Amino acid sequence: MLTTTELSSVLTLLTENDVNHLIIDQSAGTSEKEVAAAHDLRSRLITFLKKHNLNTQVWELVSVDEARPAVEVTAFDRYVAYERLEDLVSAYLAKLAESVDVTTSRPSESVELPPDSSRLTPVSDAEMEVFDGNIPLVETRSPQFRKMLTDLEIAGGHDVAILLIGETGSGKTHLSRMVHARSPRNDQPFLHVACGALPRDLIEGELFGHAKGAFTSAHADKEGKFLAARRGTILLDEIDVLGPDQQVKLLRVIETGEFEPVGSNRTHVSEARLIFASNLDLEPLVEQGKFRPDLYYRLNMMKFEIPPLRKRKMDIIPLSRLFIQKFRSKHGIPVSKIDDAVLDALLGYPWPGNVRELEHVMQRAVIYCRDGVLKPEHLPPHLLNGQVGPTNDPSIRLGTTKPAADENSLGQQVAVSEKEIIEQTLYKNNYSRTNTAKELGISRVTLYNKMKKYEMLKPSQSNN
Repeated sequence: MLTTTELSSVLTLLTENDVNHLIIDQSAGTSEKEVAAAHDLRSRLITFLKKHNLNTQVWELVSVDEARPAVEVTAFDRYVAYERLEDLVSAYLAKLAESVDVTTSRPSESVELPPDSSRLTPVSDAEMEVFDGNIPLVETRSPQFRKMLTDLEIAGGHDVAILLIGETGSGKTHLSRMVHARSPRNDQPFLHVACGALPRDLIEGELFGHAKGAFTSAHADKEGKFLAARRGTILLDEIDVLGPDQQVKLLRVIETGEFEPVGSNRTHVSEARLIFASNLDLEPLVEQGKFRPDLYYRLNMMKFEIPPLRKRKMDIIPLSRLFIQKFRSKHGIPVSKIDDAVLDALLGYPWPGNVRELEHVMQRAVIYCRDGVLKPEHLPPHLLNGQVGPTNDPSIRLGTTKPAADENSLGQQVAVSEKEIIEQTLYKNNYSRTNTAKELGISRVTLYNKMKKYEMLKPSQSNN
């Protein structure tokens, strides 16, 4: 798989390599200048292919607002343009299947994975939110999560303390590392302090350090995390376990950066960036007298709530594919297809352990996969039986089985997710169908048909 962003490089690759398929993503261009540039690139590329008599098949993802490619281009019998990424991928896989022996497989009952789908399919803004550079990707199709990521990215660009609230396994540590990597501090240390794993009487020494003789076992001065981080980032996880005295000292560090090591009168100043995390909402703890109101209101100004995976089901399948790609490479196990029954099971499970649980489940599935097809028997029994593990969400009952299959079918889950996305995008765009269709990457006609399908039109509108 070869990739490039320059036309000259594309032409070089075409002449120096036997390229069977060329995928171009120009869906992001909407201005007149960008559309004109897309037409020019397309025409020059097709002219080059004709001149050198190359048999390369060209697949292009175009903007929905862009006029159809010129006649001389579309007349080229090895050129295909699509407005939707899923349509391009489906057609591409169908084309590949024509040259592959699939007599032993059952494509009608499975979803096929390309040899390296992380590089095969171009990724559009509609499919994932990207923290670029040396930062990992966060894949999401949830408008709610994308909005949170955008706000977090803005906050991450400033020297402010950040509070992340989310269930276990929802990605608090991952997002903290991304904020650090995105910031000018990325060449400094990133320190993760799990407050809940430390005895309460040792937390202060761990954070602030201690002087020699401060207590019986203090045989030498110790540098705490606030100094060890230098100008980097400190993630204080499970801050809800901190006692009142520790909260007072922490508030002082947030406000002034100042602190004294345990057993010392010398004041130090921390230059580290602070990120706080908890799997509990802090407001009830304030009402119970377990968390200081002044610290709560200080942190609450930059609070980001990470939605659990069960509230963004549209992300389950893309994340699953991402983890399959990761673990089939790590363990050297070929996986080419996912059985539909596996997708149904993944979508029907509430994921109390969130993304971390999904990652572990997919690793197990890949390890047990032996014939290249991921099947239900490769999933943990409790997931297939709908047995739910511990969770903080009272709406999920322990040990309950999932609803009937027809209520949790893949088609039903996809329809629910699609309707939710359309509703949220309509609201975001003040119910402008033109702007909504543009943001969703579909035509107004397609949007109208989907709104009609999900009974989202007023009677007067549906009769038009």
